[in-house]
Amino acid sequence: MTDLANTAAPGGGLVLVLNAGSSSLKVSLLDESGSRLWQGQRDCPMAEGASPEAVLEEWLPAVLAPWDDAIVLAGHRVVHGGERFTAPVQLDPTVLTALAELVPLAPLHNGPALRVMRWLAAHQPELEQWACFDTAFHATLTAEASTYAIPADWRRLGLRRFGFHGLSHQHVAEVVAERFPPATAAPPLRLISCHLGAGASLCAIAGGRSVDTTMGFTPLEGLVMATRCGSVDPGLLLHQLRRGLSVEELDQALNGRSGLLALSELSGSMQELRTAAGAGHGGAQLAIAVFRHRLLREIGAMAASLGGVDVLAFTGGIGEHDDALREEVVSALSWLTPFEVMVIDADEEQVIARACWQCAAEGPVSH
Repeated sequence: MTDLANTAAPGGGLVLVLNAGSSSLKVSLLDESGSRLWQGQRDCPMAEGASPEAVLEEWLPAVLAPWDDAIVLAGHRVVHGGERFTAPVQLDPTVLTALAELVPLAPLHNGPALRVMRWLAAHQPELEQWACFDTAFHATLTAEASTYAIPADWRRLGLRRFGFHGLSHQHVAEVVAERFPPATAAPPLRLISCHLGAGASLCAIAGGRSVDTTMGFTPLEGLVMATRCGSVDPGLLLHQLRRGLSVEELDQALNGRSGLLALSELSGSMQELRTAAGAGHGGAQLAIAVFRHRLLREIGAMAASLGGVDVLAFTGGIGEHDDALREEVVSALSWLTPFEVMVIDADEEQVIARACWQCAAEGPVSH
């Protein structure tokens, strides 16, 4: 991805927003109005033994130099906050230690985020840094929505449903609320947020609060994704373990060799699969059909949790750009009471930047 810069002179303080993935880093620079002055992305290997710090050192200081004096806050997207972190938190040694303990819950994302935090702290020790969590938006889930029917001693270990993509679902909820302001006497607006991309999840939102979601203890549960399987019978996994698969092999298969890629035996890209399906590729047609079937099933589940739906909103790469999928889904949901359909550009960076400004103004809280 090419770096994009707004050449207008920055005014006031700026927030640096960093979103670390398993193999890349997205960075944006926003002002207090939410306008982007610069954004960029680089391949940044985060695996054990790799050296993302070298990529960061070579890239970021130079491109951010024009704004060095104006950057006053940094915000990081962190996928998993566990049970402890249900709101943005300012980084300090205690928090960094706690975040390190959460890495096993989301190693592909939390680990890289932690490495970026530490690099930035060493590079700019005076810069105030905040962590914003994808799980935090789902802290409002009730016990019946967050609890697995597993042994009590497992539950006491914190094994429960957390939900993910919370920053994206929060952004959708905020945009929808601007279009449909809550009426004083009306029941809460019932929204189903569909974040559909390489990772995919739904969120049932009532009055701006998450009440149900498709992802669970990890981002594997729920919908079919680019290379992730979504929900499968746990007995199938036990069967594969008994056949001799190692835990590592199972992990790699479920996270990296499943989903659209596995169904099509061609690609994990919905755009590529649409082209191939149109040319008669059977695997691509199957992948799209399974994706659509699971999506419709889970939308029905979210509608049940809400007692109906007023707004169905699509976001993410597939949600925003696959017109055919949206039309097919809306047509298949004609049995639901009439609802509005919205397409909303994903913008987690805006949510993180606003949270940083608000939290910095309020000051650090006990953690």
